[in-house]
Amino acid sequence: MPDLLLIGASGLAREVASAAEGSAWRVVGILDDDSALHGSRVGGIDVLGSIDSAAGEAAALLVCIGAGSSRRAVVARLALLGVDDDRYATFVDVSVRVPSTVTVGAGSIVLAGSVLTADLTVGRHVVVMPGVVLTHDDVVEDYVTLAAGVVVGGSAVLRSASYLGMNSSVRQRTTVGAGAVIGMGAAVLTDVPAGETWVGVPARPLTTTERKD
Repeated sequence: MPDLLLIGASGLAREVASAAEGSAWRVVGILDDDSALHGSRVGGIDVLGSIDSAAGEAAALLVCIGAGSSRRAVVARLALLGVDDDRYATFVDVSVRVPSTVTVGAGSIVLAGSVLTADLTVGRHVVVMPGVVLTHDDVVEDYVTLAAGVVVGGSAVLRSASYLGMNSSVRQRTTVGAGAVIGMGAAVLTDVPAGETWVGVPARPLTTTERKD
């Protein structure tokens, strides 16, 4: 059973540790830069030291930090210390079937009840929370975060480090731009430009929503 170190003493780390019970992975510790946590336990897992100490460990790694931009910063930081892509695990909950036409990249996390249908690509260091549905020919680029209950129609593209809030949905053949944020329950019917925040049904830019005094 391979050893797994989780980076970030977060709720996501606790969810991965819970999902790892009964899986092929053995979670051996958490790394976090908060020195006050060192020597303590989070979710029943020992916090062993700082994030940089990952470079000297033999275990596989998962970055369990919610924001895609923050995950990207940690991966870049560890790369400077010699941590390559092959050090990162790919974690898929035992309840999730990954068809032969689906690829899930290094460092990505797919939690319980998610559905990956056919001919789709999940990039590196993507977080797929419980109950997400990704359908045929979707492209999910690196560092994307999909909160619980997200549904993405066929041939959609989610650009790098975009964030889709709980129970939001994306119409087929639609693109969500890099770093864009989709609010909880929003329904995306048209392309979302990079870096914008869209909310509502149908989803629209937050900056154009009606202001209240």
